[in-house]
Amino acid sequence: MLLLALDTATPAVTVALHDGESVLAESHQVDARRHGELLLPAVDRVLAEAGRTLKDLTGIVTGVGPGPYTGLRVGIVTAATFGAALSIPVHSLCSLDGIAYAAGQAGLTGEFVVATDARRKEVYWARYADPRTRITEPAVDRPGDLTEPLAGLTAVGAGAVLYADAFSDVRADLPQHQSAAALAALAVEKLRGGGEFLPGRPLYLRRPDAQVPANYKVVTPK
Repeated sequence: MLLLALDTATPAVTVALHDGESVLAESHQVDARRHGELLLPAVDRVLAEAGRTLKDLTGIVTGVGPGPYTGLRVGIVTAATFGAALSIPVHSLCSLDGIAYAAGQAGLTGEFVVATDARRKEVYWARYADPRTRITEPAVDRPGDLTEPLAGLTAVGAGAVLYADAFSDVRADLPQHQSAAALAALAVEKLRGGGEFLPGRPLYLRRPDAQVPANYKVVTPK
């Protein structure tokens, strides 16, 4: 087994190579505006560090969000392209699940919530029974609307840190962005245990910022 994991659903451009036992190499850069520019060089760097090539891969792991439209599609399209070109499977996971799993690797136990920055003064979030078990569907909401339903729960992720007043117990010391290494390890567990993966479609949860203007003037040739 040799999995290339990548995710661009958060400001982190994160890539890792996992052989089914451990992470062989990883790259993690936080830059919300340069996903397309940074992702492929990170893939090359990780493969080179591990002394492997794309032809050695047996599968691709990718986070499918939720995340902002432009950044999210970079990782998903790249994963799909690798999968098609190499004729290997692409295993898709909720990006929030990767952050939850990373929090568990850092020692978090029990029920908690993961929240990432969705911009527009909103967060993407989901609730977890433990680092491996999500108990709500991913959603997008204003932090203030979550204060009562999530009262008393530990919160992790950049969205929780950004809107700390809306959450009960914010753990800023735990992972705030996605980790491809954690995403890969979670995928390995699912592959060995017969767990389910998501369809390879992006979880946008809302319409993109860029839209066709209403009542625009149509110009036709005379």
